[in-house]
Amino acid sequence: MQTVKTVLYIHGMGGGASSRIPAILNECLPEDIRVIVRTYDFNPVKGREQILGWMDELSPELVIGESLGAIQAIRVRGVPHILVSPSLGAPARMYALGFLTLIPGATWLCSKIWKRREGDRQEMVFSWDNLSLYKAHGKDALANTPAAGSKDYFFAFFGTRDHYRRNGVVSIRLWEKYFGKDSYRIYEGTHFMEEEYVLTMLKDAIVSILG
Repeated sequence: MQTVKTVLYIHGMGGGASSRIPAILNECLPEDIRVIVRTYDFNPVKGREQILGWMDELSPELVIGESLGAIQAIRVRGVPHILVSPSLGAPARMYALGFLTLIPGATWLCSKIWKRREGDRQEMVFSWDNLSLYKAHGKDALANTPAAGSKDYFFAFFGTRDHYRRNGVVSIRLWEKYFGKDSYRIYEGTHFMEEEYVLTMLKDAIVSILG
């Protein structure tokens, strides 16, 4: 009987079980590799509790984290990690945004700017209770990096036209500081990895690790 290898995919902000990349992967990967993605809470503490529960339930051989979800993925210890457009600078930005939500009407305005998409997607609640937790969340992620002594495997993909690189939310230099200069690859695309790169670069990286 064929043994199925499990990949836990941790989506980015506003993503969820209906996210695009894991759906593409499940269409193109070998039959003995399945990618599971579930919608987790926007509150980073609650989200981490859910993800740790899924780790116990699924015992995945690989964790993939996309964008802000990369922070949750990095915090998972003892498995290989692949990160797509990892937003290492996002926790500090989220924490700073938290102060703005104390202004009356700011939470409502944020909900209009970052609208929840259709389907099984993460509900983004921009409140101080949620955003104030992101600073510690980011710090805990960086505690599980090669620079901090972690022995886990990490590899990342960055897009040349990633607009989040302009404001430091996505930073190759910051990645190199914590993960090294030989731990990433660049593709000619945007923050939201295009299908052609999912079908080649990301798929190949998964098969290489799990093969």
